[in-house]
Amino acid sequence: MKIIGVIPARYASTRFPGKPLADICGKPMIWWVYQKVKEIKELDELYVATDDERIKKVCDEYDMKVVMTRNDHPNHIARIHEVSENIKADYYICVCGDEPLINIDSVKKIIPSETYNDEPLFIGERRKLKDPAETIDSANIKVVTGENDLGIYCSRTPIPYPKGTLMFDYYKTVGIECFNKLGLDFFVNTPMGKTEKVEDVDYIRFLEHGVKIYFKEVESYSLSVDTPKDLEKVISIIQNENKK
Repeated sequence: MKIIGVIPARYASTRFPGKPLADICGKPMIWWVYQKVKEIKELDELYVATDDERIKKVCDEYDMKVVMTRNDHPNHIARIHEVSENIKADYYICVCGDEPLINIDSVKKIIPSETYNDEPLFIGERRKLKDPAETIDSANIKVVTGENDLGIYCSRTPIPYPKGTLMFDYYKTVGIECFNKLGLDFFVNTPMGKTEKVEDVDYIRFLEHGVKIYFKEVESYSLSVDTPKDLEKVISIIQNENKK
């Protein structure tokens, strides 16, 4: 069984241009993500997937394996699919390039123990939201699951609605994903549905077409860097950890 890790990283972020190269304590953010993920022994190979020569140059400088991809991909899943067309594997583990605080034990949690190539496979992760500001932030994709971590729905709005009870927790998706080749093929070959267009949430493409998806619960804290304010928080956390 072959498992590769892919860190998608693009320069032209709408809210935070050049985000993968943002400085965190003297190193670019993509370096922090790569160093974390390469500790995972279950991965046979690890690549940064980018469409920008500036990011490639930094990867080369820090001896990080990099794959150049097209610059017209509508989302990170399509970028990973391009990687899968050139690098064959049973599973592709995606760790988003804006997760410098990622916990490697969390990544290991979604790595399957056996090959599964009969149907499209997608496994994501979710963590409990503890900050009300995070819960109402539309940048955080909230998820509702059923039995056995089965994904029911994802939304930028806080879900579920607390009409019947207040005794529940909100969850957000974490930037760690596992696909098999059929899952990636299904995504790029299936048109965006009506609800996905409204929510602008990639995972809904699977749900709208009846493909089961799963979200494993993790307890570790993770902060995606979506804005410069998020970057300030990450820098503060890393600085405090380095003082210990």
